[in-house]
Amino acid sequence: MAAETAITGLSALRFTALLVQCRAGFENDCAAELTERAAAENVWGYCKAQPGAGFVEYFSEDGPGLARALTQLPMRTLVFARQWAGVVDIIEDLPQADRATPIAEIVAAQVTHVSGVFIEYPDTNTGKQLSAFSRKFQRPIEAALARAGVQLAPETDAPRLQLFFTDSSRVRVALADPGNSAGWPMGILRLKMPRQAPSRSTLKLDEALKRLFTEEERAQLLRPGGHAVDLGAAPGGWTWQLTERGMFVTAIDNGPMDATLMAGGRVEHLRSDAFTYRPARAVDLLVCDIVDKPARVAGLMADWLERGWCRAAVFNLKLPMRKRYAAVRDALALIAERVGEKTGRSPAIACKQLYHDREEVTALVRLA
Repeated sequence: MAAETAITGLSALRFTALLVQCRAGFENDCAAELTERAAAENVWGYCKAQPGAGFVEYFSEDGPGLARALTQLPMRTLVFARQWAGVVDIIEDLPQADRATPIAEIVAAQVTHVSGVFIEYPDTNTGKQLSAFSRKFQRPIEAALARAGVQLAPETDAPRLQLFFTDSSRVRVALADPGNSAGWPMGILRLKMPRQAPSRSTLKLDEALKRLFTEEERAQLLRPGGHAVDLGAAPGGWTWQLTERGMFVTAIDNGPMDATLMAGGRVEHLRSDAFTYRPARAVDLLVCDIVDKPARVAGLMADWLERGWCRAAVFNLKLPMRKRYAAVRDALALIAERVGEKTGRSPAIACKQLYHDREEVTALVRLA
């Protein structure tokens, strides 16, 4: 099939750079991680990262290596990357009268099919001024692609076209593997704040449950009637997410819990210290949003996992001001080493700086 030919050709395309979107202010952390992980795939290059830009670019003299990184390095395993794609061209001065045609001609020279079109821009105050433009540009670019002979094939594995605008006349034309990139424009899963939830922190766990868990893991660990512990629970934003999924929760915090949440009958509140609390029996899931040093929180998570007190743990790591990638890498390595030595099983680890995170990352660790 033509679409299959197109996606097969993705690894053969010559990219000028990898474009990686991240939270503004974390460009250096994203660059450090990408450089290290690409090197592990035998792709050697360097990053350009401008503080506050909301994205980094990775360059390599090894042209095929960029495609190799884009197709072989699992994007879901990158902590600070929200979205990525391979840049095939940059247009510096799009004509205002017809921006779509020059873009479509470049795309047509690369592929015959695309599975979708994302219009993207930096997630910064300046970038957000392009949000109205991006919505209006969707139809013109799809029409221009059709005129250029590029078919839209949403039910296939054809590359996704990602157009990254830094202003309305300058665009990076990029292609991504839909199976190895975020399924939302800019990598942002937008969620509505539930009126009943006790705090906005509820959105962090909601996003984590949707992004870090596979369908199988959600079925196993978030089953109705299951049991969870929430360390540092007050006022109950994370606990609320679990009770909404039918779970029973032991909430550990010296602070008060939301009265309406407690009235639901699924929460037991214990005024205890999260670091000294010991469960009476093992639970399906441990969640934790404690403000403390990453190493100390990682040690606490390792305690629970290596002693079999939970099947999986979801937790936030609050990041230091400097060397944030190193702090995350070392914290997760500590958990992997301790749990592996104690249980003889390598834990499965997923970690992301989510859209609803700020100076933190969210991790899921479960016993494989």
